[in-house]
Parts: sequence; C-alpha cells; structure tokens
Amino acid sequence: MKKITALVMLTCFLFVGCSTHIHTIGDGSQTGESNSARQWYALFGLVALNEVDVDAMADGAANYEIKTQTSFVDILISGITNYVTVSCRSVTVTK
Repeated sequence: MKKITALVMLTCFLFVGCSTHIHTIGDGSQTGESNSARQWYALFGLVALNEVDVDAMADGAANYEIKTQTSFVDILISGITNYVTVSCRSVTVTK
C-alpha cells in the first residue's frame, strides 16, 4: 500500500510540475519560428534572478505566442539547484 501511495504522489508532483501557460498576442503564431530562454528564480520563486525580454525575443512581430512552462528538463535542473533555493522555467516565443 505504501508503494502505491508513493507512486500516486510522485505522479501528481510530476504532472503539476509540468504546468504550461500560453499567451497569444495578436493573431498568434504565424511563421512557427521560435526563440527560447530560461527564467531563473531564487527563494523558491520569490525573486527573479534574470529578466527574459519577450519583446526582444519576438523581434518586433505583431503576432506571436508566449509559452511559459516548467518542462521535464526544468524539473531535473531544479531538483539539483533547489538545495540552494534556485529554480527555473522555460519561456518560448513563437512568431
């Protein structure tokens, strides 16, 4: 019973951790060209360590899509860096 409970809890944490937020600007993605960057946070997400400039990533496009997500790679990186309270999220801009 303990193994099943642990497996269910692990599965829930993985699915919750892979959350995605999508913002559509204008008509959304037109060309499919994308740029990605990683946003770093300290103190478990309270303090941003870098600034991801979405406008520069869009390169002046009027129609684009911003996708912010915690991917599986971000979970692996954060699993190591959480010991010093640093975590990350991926930001992708698709023109």
